[in-house]
Amino acid sequence: MQDIKWILENPEAVEKGAKRKGGEVDIDKIVSLSAKRNETLQKVEALRARQNEVSKQIPNTDDKKALLEEMGKVKAEIKSLDPALTKLEAEIDELAMQVPNPPLDSTPDGGEEDSVVVSTHGEKPEFDFEIQDHIQLGKKHDIIDIERGTRTSGVRFYYLKNEAAMMEFALIQFVSQKLIAKGFSPIIPPVLVKEEAMFATGFFPADKNEIYQVDDLYLAGTSEVPLTMLHYNEIIDVTEPKRYFAFSPCFRREAGSYGKDTAGIIRVHQFNKMEMFVFCHPEQSEAEHELIRETEEEIMQELGFHYQVVNIAAGDLGAPAVKKYDIEVWIPTQDKFRELTSASNCTDFQSRRAKIRYTEDGKKHYVHTLNGTAFADTRTLVALIENNQNSDGTITIPEVLRPFMGGREQIG
Repeated sequence: MQDIKWILENPEAVEKGAKRKGGEVDIDKIVSLSAKRNETLQKVEALRARQNEVSKQIPNTDDKKALLEEMGKVKAEIKSLDPALTKLEAEIDELAMQVPNPPLDSTPDGGEEDSVVVSTHGEKPEFDFEIQDHIQLGKKHDIIDIERGTRTSGVRFYYLKNEAAMMEFALIQFVSQKLIAKGFSPIIPPVLVKEEAMFATGFFPADKNEIYQVDDLYLAGTSEVPLTMLHYNEIIDVTEPKRYFAFSPCFRREAGSYGKDTAGIIRVHQFNKMEMFVFCHPEQSEAEHELIRETEEEIMQELGFHYQVVNIAAGDLGAPAVKKYDIEVWIPTQDKFRELTSASNCTDFQSRRAKIRYTEDGKKHYVHTLNGTAFADTRTLVALIENNQNSDGTITIPEVLRPFMGGREQIG
């Protein structure tokens, strides 16, 4: 949630930022409600001041009855104004909650089609045989079982078996070692979170239809949510950035998605993901954003992928992010790049909601938060399986994963 004072002092920036993200903000209503709130607050404060003044006069006067009557009227008036003040503040907070984080100038304008390819890396794989998709190869080698997953849990569920499960364990080890070497601390977080955690990260109210609910808790769609809450309502030291990474199952309804993706494991309801997360001083956030992107690229390169880095356009950003990079990997059976990771700078949008601050020059300020995908298992496995298939139907295991798979060089 944006600071209401900042919103009132920068109405043009607020409106411009919202329009760049494809939305609108009712600034006039926020200004009007804030003026009413201030007027009501001034009345309450004046009445309380009079109440204090009268209470001091009562012991020193003979006309206590008149003062007590006045005291009663003042108290009643304060009581009548308090609900109005509470209602106004709630309305202002609700409107402020809908104000998105304005994109950086380096974020391109427009919608999804206007995102800018920053760079392309690696060679597109060439095949001199008829290629198979991950569904066919998964069934052939008994490593992905969609039929039994559907029978157990419904559509868009699956079992990872044998070498696919081993490959995921290898990815966990390979990526964990890289992140620890870069100063990220490992976390296994809770995946059931309170509603306030979803609001704090900015997934609510906009994305509520994408989230599964269990009683009064929610299944997180990314460990970005519990990682944000790790320092909820704390004053933290950001002399050096606090870097974490978490591995967790993630749950998404994928409401409204359709087409070829629903047949395999590219777009599913449950998957595992390793997420990077940073709390830092505002002056460090752009550098930390680049570090996250660079780390994601290192992983892509060492896995041998042909990929492109995309600077996401403002209209395709969610409410929290001011800038986001996606890394898209080539999927040969789809003959196109598909998103594998993202890296977002959310500045102080989430920390304001989660009340996470640092102290500097005797004052408290909000930290900046950033997040990025180290790897998401299903899409990474799809890319590994399809890009590394051979003419005889075997699948070559990337060299960096072999030490974690008993030295095996291929599947099949």
